[in-house]
Amino acid sequence: MTLVRARLGVNIDHIATIRNARGGVHPDPAKAAALAQAAGADGITIHLREDRRHIRDHDLEAVRSAVQLPINLEMATTEEMLAIATNFKPHAACLVPEKREERTTEGGLDVARLHNQVEPFVRRLRDAGSRVSLFIEPSKAQVDTAAAMGAPVVEFHTGKYVELVFAGDKAGADEELKRLQEAAAHGHAKGIEIHVGHGLTYDTVRPVAAIPEVRELNIGHFIMGEALFVGLEAAVKRMRQEIDVARGNLSEART
Repeated sequence: MTLVRARLGVNIDHIATIRNARGGVHPDPAKAAALAQAAGADGITIHLREDRRHIRDHDLEAVRSAVQLPINLEMATTEEMLAIATNFKPHAACLVPEKREERTTEGGLDVARLHNQVEPFVRRLRDAGSRVSLFIEPSKAQVDTAAAMGAPVVEFHTGKYVELVFAGDKAGADEELKRLQEAAAHGHAKGIEIHVGHGLTYDTVRPVAAIPEVRELNIGHFIMGEALFVGLEAAVKRMRQEIDVARGNLSEART
């Protein structure tokens, strides 16, 4: 079965991580964004964290100026980030949970529990002209709350699925994949656009990309890691191919 082509958003945060490890200006996240665009990325994702551990404020305009692709700004629900986002006006703003002590985003934003905290951010970002996305667990309760808030997009956290696959827990991975499939169908029925992301690799992306309702996959860390060995353009192209094969847009023989 051939599905609608899914978009690939490439997260370039960890180019900035390498830059910041030594200081200075290299490697340049804006150059990475341009290379990702040339390789077939459909969008660029950047996460401006409170502690500025990778992307920094000056990177926002630099990245936007380097590409003709939509920018997806991941951000915490803080007044500081809201002020930055409403001034920057990215194409999309994805609200994510954030803790200083975490190495990476750990799970989805619990919008069902934090409705009163999150809803004003959805409204104010939407009023500023950004398309708002909520990074959540694949749960019908979370989807229902997102719909009630008026969020047009949700992005399901795929980290648990990936961890179960690499742990060799087939039953657990199959159950988590089913949870993703059911949540995607539920969200689509409510008129929400479905995105997915976190931890996806060449070995795990196809079953997730094959979910019919998925319209966008945001992938970063793995692509940046592979780029160390094969180059960024080759890494992005390979991920693009994996997604296209999964959705029937490209035959296996052509990859």
